[in-house]
Amino acid sequence: MSDNQRIAEQVIQAIGGKENISSFAHCATRLRIMVKDKEQIDQKQVENIDKVKGAFFNSGQYQIIFGTGTVNRIFEEVEKLGIEGTSKEDVKSQGKKEGNAFQRAIRTFGDVFVPIIPVLVATGLFMGLRGLLTQNEILAWFGATADDISPNFLLFTQILTDTAFAFLPALVAWSAFRVFGGSPILGIVLGLMLVNPALPNAYAVADGSAQPLQMFGFIPVVGYQGSVLPAFFVGLIGAKFEKVLRRRVPEALDLILTPFITLTVMITLGLFVIGPVFHSLEEWVLYGTTVVLDLPFGIAGIIIGFFNQIIVVTGVHHIFNFLEIQLLEKTGFNPFNAIVTSAMAAQGAACLAVGMKTKNLKLKALALPSSLSAFLGITEPAIFGVNLRYMKPFVMGLIGGAVGGFIASVFELQATGMAITVIPGTLLYLNSQLPLYILSNVVAMAIAFALTWFFGYKDQPAVADTSGNSYSGNENNASDVEAVSTVSNNQSSIATTTSTSTPVSSPARSKVTLLEIASPIHGTVVDLEQVPDPAFSEKHMGEGIAIEPSEGKVYAPFDGVVAHVMDKSKHAVILEHATGVQLLVHVGINTVGLKGNGFVTHVKSGEPVVAGQLLIEFDMDTIREAGLPLITPVLIPSGIETIASVTALSSGPVQANGEKVLKVEFTEPQ
Repeated sequence: MSDNQRIAEQVIQAIGGKENISSFAHCATRLRIMVKDKEQIDQKQVENIDKVKGAFFNSGQYQIIFGTGTVNRIFEEVEKLGIEGTSKEDVKSQGKKEGNAFQRAIRTFGDVFVPIIPVLVATGLFMGLRGLLTQNEILAWFGATADDISPNFLLFTQILTDTAFAFLPALVAWSAFRVFGGSPILGIVLGLMLVNPALPNAYAVADGSAQPLQMFGFIPVVGYQGSVLPAFFVGLIGAKFEKVLRRRVPEALDLILTPFITLTVMITLGLFVIGPVFHSLEEWVLYGTTVVLDLPFGIAGIIIGFFNQIIVVTGVHHIFNFLEIQLLEKTGFNPFNAIVTSAMAAQGAACLAVGMKTKNLKLKALALPSSLSAFLGITEPAIFGVNLRYMKPFVMGLIGGAVGGFIASVFELQATGMAITVIPGTLLYLNSQLPLYILSNVVAMAIAFALTWFFGYKDQPAVADTSGNSYSGNENNASDVEAVSTVSNNQSSIATTTSTSTPVSSPARSKVTLLEIASPIHGTVVDLEQVPDPAFSEKHMGEGIAIEPSEGKVYAPFDGVVAHVMDKSKHAVILEHATGVQLLVHVGINTVGLKGNGFVTHVKSGEPVVAGQLLIEFDMDTIREAGLPLITPVLIPSGIETIASVTALSSGPVQANGEKVLKVEFTEPQ
């Protein structure tokens, strides 16, 4: 029996046998499995299987990381055991069905709102800058007053700050049509119909300067400027209705009848039924939110500050996007942001305390970048990678968040926008609130850091594993040393078929050589920890960097050979240098689900390439419209014994085949 056959059998056994598998697929680096019963999975047994670099649940799928090339062979062996493979898209679709009805509804709600958040972020920044530029204290520095500001300039700033919310229904309806399978252009038109200037303006009706239209003598009709729920349900129902029509209208008439009927029926329902009903519901939701936020003595800050990150762990936190949009649209301010920011800053500080206190180099390398990520507004790496792993730091972070939230609530901090927090969030408090915003965050961080340092984490003395490397344990997780040792041993057993170099463990027969690699893509270099996929951010796949592309092209950064290119999905390529060093370029995250749509490959596996040669073209808009991150990992695959170290050489903007971005130290025979 070959090694891969044995591994395939061990995988099936560890996840509960054939009968526990509902669907089975793979991408460039990992097996993607939908299981019927999660409790039957033996996680420790999976992690101890030879060649496994990590395993976890993500998007409803159990994903086992093997790495490029290896995963294909393991998948083939699994199929030989009588388990029929499933398309990756089917696995992804089934993953969306995971969780209870409420979790699935919130996940779908988030899918609609996430694509429009960047526009609302920009609007919030415009509001903050406008507030800063119109402050008398700031104007006094230039010897001016508010009366000296040009009316035309104020009109320009009003265009910047009001447009997104005035036409918010068009954005929401567009995104809803996209998510629910309709034609997004119909969604845009329906959303614009809801705010047509011929209708009484919602803001004018609210301040009493205009009256609603009375249709049929009893149905009040107004524009829905700034509304969310009416546009959301118009988009949801409209997309479903359009799909039904397309199945029934003859193809010859589809282009004419389907848009006509869809728009006619849906705007009628939108103005006369959906709009009035869900606008009323929207008002009640807003009322309930403001009641909670208006609780006296800082109680709202304590409750929200403590529980917010717990809700993030459950995955239903996207509902807060809707609440924040409503607050901004109705009141012009967002008190929720300051409280949530304290909760996030506290988790980052707890993670920082672990990173500074531990002697475990692996944990330190994970915790310190994760804490920085939290201070920039992304807490998932800190929560899932460190704080929840040891639990006590997570609890200490919750306490710090509650105290910081209390301060934010007592001082009635109100952001001018949404979706950016902690350090970037300072731009939302430029209207004289900045000192108090900093105070609430510093207090939250100080308390979380101190509690974690003294009570939340205790490092154990370093111990040696069988390879002679030193690691430190932790009283919160007695198996930490064993886990690190297992990963080290698993990786040491993996060798590429192309490398014949002498292992690092034989220094007398080898010498260390340096190889510097240029960027394969135009874009901006960021830390690998910022990749929203644990397989890359936790470096299961290897060491390297990530690049936010500014152009949809991948070039060869050196002369070499195409070791492997994904023929069907076309989203990843592995190059091999003459020295045996391999480089993986993985365009986007979860882009395997696009099945090659938006990708064009210009090379084949085994083909020689020269530096600067075009390897892959990808349509960035196609990836964005699919709701997938464009961030592209560029790394040296793990598990190759000849690699001594990998170091990032650059950050910020880079040009393909320009700046060197990676330095690889490897061994070769003398």
